[in-house]
Amino acid sequence: MSELWAHALTWADVDPARHPFEMDDDTAEELASLVVPLLPSAEVAGEDRRRSLDPVTKFLADRYGRWACGWNWSVGEGDVDGGVVEVWCCSSDSVTTPDATAPLVVEALRERRGWLEDLTERFADLAPPGNTPVTSTDRWYWERACTRLVTVVADRTHAESGWYGHCMQVLRWFLAYSGIDEGQAQEIVENAVGGRFGSWIAPDVPVVDAVSSRFASSVGEIR
Repeated sequence: MSELWAHALTWADVDPARHPFEMDDDTAEELASLVVPLLPSAEVAGEDRRRSLDPVTKFLADRYGRWACGWNWSVGEGDVDGGVVEVWCCSSDSVTTPDATAPLVVEALRERRGWLEDLTERFADLAPPGNTPVTSTDRWYWERACTRLVTVVADRTHAESGWYGHCMQVLRWFLAYSGIDEGQAQEIVENAVGGRFGSWIAPDVPVVDAVSSRFASSVGEIR
C-alpha cells in the first residue's frame, strides 16, 4: 500500500511540530498490548516479510500520523531498505512471539521519532537566517546544509543498502522546511545527487562537495 510506504513521506507528513507525540513507559506498555494482536506469526513473517506487518504499520499511522510508517525502516536490507532504525532488523528476524515482538515495535517507533526530532533540530541550525528570500541567501548556507545532512544520514544508515534514498528524502525535507515547494525540492535534489551515491559505500569528500555545490546552485536558480 503506497500510503504506508515510508519513502513517499513528505516533510508535512513527518514534521514533529505538526504531529505531537509523547511516549512514557506506561504509554509504551499500553501501546505494546495493542500491537500484540496485529502481529503475524514468525512463520508468516518469514514467508511474506514485506506485507505481513502492514496491519501494524496502518494502526500506528492511524494513531500517530503517517510519520509512523517508518517505524521499521531499519538499517540495511530490512523491511524497507536503507533506513536508520537499529532496534528492528526485519520481520523475518525480529518477529518471534507476539509478546516479545510488540515491545520491539514500540522501541522502533520511538527510535524513528527520535530521528525526526533530531533532524528538526539540525534543520533549525542549518536553515538560512529568517525572513531571507531563498534566492537572496548566500549559497554557503545551502552548501553547508547539504554537506552536513549527507554526512549525518550516511553515518546513521551506515551507508548500507539503499541509504541514498533516505538521504535524498532528508534533503527534500530540509528544502521544504526552508519554504521551498515540494516539487521544486525534488527537482533540486535529483539534479544535485543524480546517481552520485551508491549502496554500501559512503561518499568521499570530493563527491559530497560536488553534490553540495550543485545543490546550492540549483536553489539559487529558483524563480
